[in-house]
Amino acid sequence: MSISNKILFIVVIVLLVALIALFVWRWWFAKPVSDYYALYLKSGELYFGKLVRFPYFGLKQVYMLQINNGDDQTPLSIQKFSKIFWGPEDYIRINRDEVVWMTRLAVDSELVRVIVSNPDLIPQNLSPQATSPVNNQGKDNVK
Repeated sequence: MSISNKILFIVVIVLLVALIALFVWRWWFAKPVSDYYALYLKSGELYFGKLVRFPYFGLKQVYMLQINNGDDQTPLSIQKFSKIFWGPEDYIRINRDEVVWMTRLAVDSELVRVIVSNPDLIPQNLSPQATSPVNNQGKDNVK
């Protein structure tokens, strides 16, 4: 075995060990992160879902914020995008230039818990709280 083959072999082994160490560290020590993001668009719409960057920027498993005008109990609710009356797919392609801000949702957020436990957002009972899994108790300005 020549000296260049030995050096190449050592470099490959070191890179392999470093890669394994990275995966072990992420598995063992890194705190869990959510797959869900919130995207706020210039149009004022707020979408939630799993971020997709390839082949196009967008969201899959999409939910949208819905404003319930005239409803003082639950002025805001979340609706599954694919359940809208015109029946879109559960994917939305978004022009990056239209995104004002985006953020990853926390694993322990109320919205992520609701989405994971009830992905179709089907009401569990007939109480007003069940029809709106995420409520805004105050009267914030939402535009």
